[in-house]
Amino acid sequence: MSNIVVDGDKLLINEVLTHLITLRHDLHAHPELGFNEHRTANIVADFLRQLGLEVHEGVGKTGVVGVLRKGSSNKSVGLRADMDALPIIEQGSPEYVSKHHGVMHACGHDGHTTMLLGAAWLLSKTADFDGTVNFIFQPAEEGQAGAKAMIEDSLFTRFPCDTVFAVHNWPELARGVAQTRVGPIMAAADRFDIRVYGGGGHAAQPHLSPDTMLATSELVVQLNTIVSRCIDPTDPALLTVTQIQGGFSHNMIPAEARIVGTVRSFDLRAQDIIEASLRRMSEHVPAAHGLEAEVKYHRYYPATVNTPAEADVALQAAKRAGLEFSVAPKPALTSEDFSFMLQQKPGAYLWLGQGDGSAKPLAPLHHPAYDFNDSIIPDGVAWFANVVRIKLPVPNRMN
Repeated sequence: MSNIVVDGDKLLINEVLTHLITLRHDLHAHPELGFNEHRTANIVADFLRQLGLEVHEGVGKTGVVGVLRKGSSNKSVGLRADMDALPIIEQGSPEYVSKHHGVMHACGHDGHTTMLLGAAWLLSKTADFDGTVNFIFQPAEEGQAGAKAMIEDSLFTRFPCDTVFAVHNWPELARGVAQTRVGPIMAAADRFDIRVYGGGGHAAQPHLSPDTMLATSELVVQLNTIVSRCIDPTDPALLTVTQIQGGFSHNMIPAEARIVGTVRSFDLRAQDIIEASLRRMSEHVPAAHGLEAEVKYHRYYPATVNTPAEADVALQAAKRAGLEFSVAPKPALTSEDFSFMLQQKPGAYLWLGQGDGSAKPLAPLHHPAYDFNDSIIPDGVAWFANVVRIKLPVPNRMN
């Protein structure tokens, strides 16, 4: 039965594949940052309307939801794709290179949007599910919590979903491979911003003023001991300093300096320990130099946690789509705002391999030379469709 479904999907997807690839290239060439995806949202809405779906725009500012109903069941499922790009100067050279300098699709959201549109097309052409599918096209995944904005705009009240599912391309996995796992699959993400201040003076007279840069440098070193010395070695966690700023002249000790970075974790207790330790170090290390510090700590994304039944559905859908599927051996320390949806509804998040098997690995996510692999569009379309078939089966039909 599953092979028949896979073959049928391939035949149908081939009818529209050239159009989907052209669409993906167009989205790549016209990337838009979070909450500014106006052109992308218009394209999505127009595509869905042409399929005859009920379309709702402006959900969570620039989000779009398409509703497809078949049969008589009151069951429902949500399928989500992200639409936003990143503030990166593209270094790749495809024919469809970004036309907006300093903005590019470096994470494959153009591909995710295309795959979900393809799934809407496929499911609108078939009659093999019973219930309601909500196609959720989300803005601002890259650090601006577009999923939360859609939820706060009554996403699940206006468009009830019993469960929700999402997919992300994964360059580290080969094309045709899919993985997910029960429980945490992506980390919680925190941002810290530390301002060290109270010094300043002539570089040739360090005895007359506390050395802000020395204290800041020492604090950076100490911050990097928190995970290794405060967290159980068997618990995955990470603290990375990503910015150090201070000073304007070679002969001046600056009055203040700034440290910015990120923390990733999967356990709330570890998250609490790291934040408390960071605040303590930020107080005492500068104080030892006669300086003060101000700490801003923002827990902006929770961990992405799959529910057991839905993780199994995600893997079964991968099997039906003809993919090589397996349980991911460990979660990733990257983060994802689909986590907000999984706090509201049971669901699962899948990694879809896009590696091409060449000796030279593809550029990783968020790299300026990254590009989505068009050959996995049918994989994603088929996976989305089979999630729906499993969750919304037609009565008296074998699954």
